[in-house]
Parts: sequence; C-alpha cells; structure tokens
Amino acid sequence: MGTPRELVRYEQRFRRAGLPLFIEDFSPTHDIFNRAAPLLTLVFLAEMLGATSLKWDWWQNLLGAAGGLLVLVAAFGLLNVRRKRPFWSLPSRFGLPELAVFVFLPALLPLVTQVQLKQFFGIAAGNLLLVGAVYVVVGYGLIATTYWSLRRIAGELGNSLTSLVRALPLLLVFSLVLFINTEMWQVFAGMPVAFIVFSVLAFTLLSTLFLMVRLPKELDAIEADVQSDPPLRRIQRLNLSMNLVIRQWVQAFIVSTGVGLFFVAFGMLGINASIYEAWGVPRGSWSREFEVLGHTMILGASLVKVAIGIANFTGLYYSIALLTDSSYREEFLDNVSAELRDLFTARADYLALRAQLVSQSDSGPIAK
Repeated sequence: MGTPRELVRYEQRFRRAGLPLFIEDFSPTHDIFNRAAPLLTLVFLAEMLGATSLKWDWWQNLLGAAGGLLVLVAAFGLLNVRRKRPFWSLPSRFGLPELAVFVFLPALLPLVTQVQLKQFFGIAAGNLLLVGAVYVVVGYGLIATTYWSLRRIAGELGNSLTSLVRALPLLLVFSLVLFINTEMWQVFAGMPVAFIVFSVLAFTLLSTLFLMVRLPKELDAIEADVQSDPPLRRIQRLNLSMNLVIRQWVQAFIVSTGVGLFFVAFGMLGINASIYEAWGVPRGSWSREFEVLGHTMILGASLVKVAIGIANFTGLYYSIALLTDSSYREEFLDNVSAELRDLFTARADYLALRAQLVSQSDSGPIAK
C-alpha cells in the first residue's frame, strides 16, 4: 500500500529532473513563490532605501530608511494577521495580496517621501519583472534542469564530443574555407565586441525558436513511443519542452566551444604576421606572440572574434541537425526517449498512487 512518503519521493524525482509541473496540484502560491520567499524578502527589505535621498543628510537618510523599513514590516505583518498567520512569520503561501504588497508598497516610499513618480514606476516595474522571472525560473524548473544538465555534463560531454567528431568532416568543408577567407576576417575583426555578443544571442534565439517550433511534433512521437498515459497537459508539455531546450543548449554549447577552440589553435598555427599584413587585417585591441619550435604564433582579438563567429554558425547548424539530420536526431532522441520512458512510467505510478490515497481518504469517513 502506498504512503504519502512514497508520493513525496516521486515529486522530488520530478523536481530533480526539472519537471515540477508533472506534480499534480502544483500551485504558484504554494510551490513557486514560497520557494523564493528568502529572495523576495531580501529584495523587499532592501527597497526601504527608496525612502532615502542623496540630497539629504546622513541622519535624515537613516531616519528615512528606518521609517521605510518600519512601514514595510508593519504592512506585511498586518497582512499576515489578516491571513490568520503570526505577525512575524514568512508567508506560507503567496497569493495576489502578498504579491501586490511586494510589487507596489516599496514603490510608494519614494513617491510619498520625495514625490518621485519615475522611481515609483521604476521600482514597481522591476518588482513585477522579478515576480515574473521567479514564476518562470522556479515554476518551470529551470534551475533544477540546469543543475541536472550540469550533473550529467560528463555524459553530455561524451555525446557532444561524439557528435562533434562526426560533424567535423562536414563542418570543415565550409568552415575552413570561411576561416581562410579575407572578407571573413575583415568583417569579424572590425566588429565591436558588443556586436559579437549580440550575434551570439541572436543565433541562440534563432536556434531556440527553431527547436520550439519542431519540439511539439517530436514530443507527440515520443509520447506515442513510450505510451504515456494519461497524456501530458499543455502546461506539462511546455515544461518538458523547456527542459529539452536547455539540455540541447548544453550540447550545442559544448560543440560550438570545441569548434571555436579548434579554430583559435589552427589560427595560431596557420595565420602569421605576414598574412595579417597581406590581408590588411589588424591583430585587434590586444595580441600575444609565442615562440614554438622556432615558429611565431599570434593570439589576438581578431583571431578570437573570427573563431567565435564560426562557432556561432556551428552551434546553429548543430542545433538544427539534432532534429533534422537522421544520424544526430536518432542519437539525441534515443537518449531522450529512454529517460522519458522512465519518467512517464514513474508519472503513471505516481498518479495511480495518488488516486489510491485520495480514494482511501474519501472512503475513510464513510467506513466509520
């Protein structure tokens, strides 16, 4: 016969796998914001500084901060009392009243003390964004998923290196041609660092959008393959999609990093000072020279920028190939299907156990 302790073990397993929405009755008020209560409390108390001003004397700022802290603590304490909780307790649930107080009350401090309307909207918007970030990160298990991916980094590294070795022959067909192309160097060498960072983010977003478009079809196939029963709800499918996207990010990052390091090493060996001069390409804002076996190798900002540019293309190619190329797709989805098969089996057992416990609790009073 099942026990609540067994039920908790199933729920802990789902959380560790980055799939908290597999838990039935998963509630934002009890399961999301209460887990972030220490962070929200710290931010809430720190915002007492909104009652201070750079134009005031130190003792005025001290009184303002103390008064702001008193107002914040008293307001939340009174809300606790109204909710029939101890005055000094942290909320066990975060409903709309608690979130409204967290978002708007600290924003009122600069408005009341200094009539700062811009600060009011700025603090309120910042708090609202923080609430949204907590909902997404905690509610969809992004921290657990990332931690899970890092714990499995050895396995992912092995899979990624295998894929990298298989991809290298095809990648080298165009990557090496691009790397020794004068225009490629001129474009990336003259590109500001901010643009390089933007290109990395843009390629990551592009690959993510492609994955989010393709994943629903792949999830349907995986569910049919593992015979998930009952079918996942829409919010659970979204949780699983985000889980798979993060996992794929880890593999794509490893592959693109490997390619980038390869071209840094190749550039140090193959691109010497005379080639820089012939191409009219500067070494960049910084450069270092190394003597190896009588050969001068140059490591500079331009070389790193070009390597990152090629790594961007490689990461995008690899992300798309995982779901379109038969060899990569089979390797990636076979691993995913095996793990999801175990999770779906655990979910079916969890739902059966939960139904059994609910049935027992409902029949208890009748039996008496």
